[in-house]
Parts: sequence; C-alpha cells; structure tokens
Amino acid sequence: MRTIIYSSDWCPFCARAKMLLDHKGVTYEEINVDNKPKIRAEMTNLSGRTSVPQIFIGKTHVGGCDDLFALERQGKLDELLSNNKD
Repeated sequence: MRTIIYSSDWCPFCARAKMLLDHKGVTYEEINVDNKPKIRAEMTNLSGRTSVPQIFIGKTHVGGCDDLFALERQGKLDELLSNNKD
C-alpha cells in the first residue's frame, strides 16, 4: 500500500498528521509542495483541495489533518490502513 502526504515545511497541520502516521508505524511518501506550483497543481487536481496536508492511503483520499484525526477517533484509520496493505 502506498500512503502519500502532500505537505509544506511550515505547516503545523502537516507535522501533526505525520506524527500520527509515524505513531502508527506507517511508511509514507512525503511530497513537499513548497515553491513547486506544478506539484501543488497535481495535488489540487487529485484531491480537489488547495490546502496541505492532503493524505492518500492507497486509492483513498483521506483529506487533511482533521480528516485523518477524525478517522482515528472513529476507530476507522487502522481499518483503512489494514485494508490497503500490499
């Protein structure tokens, strides 16, 4: 399974999202959008959102940090992660 997080160096929400993924032991690919308009446009195209972070677990667009933490609070994050294992 491929987990991708589009992020920015100066984004506290990105840091929080990565901390949760790290805590869960998730290996993820971080794609930094700082000063990269083409990469940011790719992120916007894929997610329909312009803010960071944007998180994808497998083929599922999770959304941003609040969305990720909402899944965790609902007990659905572990299920999503396990359903998207290779």
